[in-house]
Amino acid sequence: MNVLIVNGPNLNLLGTREPEIYGRKTLRDLEREVGSHARKLRMRVRFFQSNHEGAIIDELHRSRRWADAIVINPAAFTHYSYAIRDALLAVALPAAEVHLTDVDNREGDFRKISVVRDVCVHRFTGAGIGSYLQALDAFAADRAARKKHR
Repeated sequence: MNVLIVNGPNLNLLGTREPEIYGRKTLRDLEREVGSHARKLRMRVRFFQSNHEGAIIDELHRSRRWADAIVINPAAFTHYSYAIRDALLAVALPAAEVHLTDVDNREGDFRKISVVRDVCVHRFTGAGIGSYLQALDAFAADRAARKKHR
């Protein structure tokens, strides 16, 4: 199974940006941990991070024939990017929305809004890097369920 892991704006600053909220692990640490977990699940992963909405959409389009699933942390784009939502619909791959923090219980009502939630088959928040691992586990379980029902 091929899984595209997409990280949105400011995630390139993990480890230094608000470490009291996001922790001290870097994006590279996240990629190492997720990559290791994916190998255990017999998955191949590709990582992509951008601070630009259009670049994320281009990567979703570009990877649609390679990927079997998408794990996406749209970061701030979660709350208003109908363009990313439409791109997820257009590529027609199962997607999991992930967030490092518990966005539903953070400051500001805007954080409770997710315009991508309804186009994703899974959602994991608040577990740090574990949110990504949970998403991979969910796709592994989905794969096993499909094989069982064949």
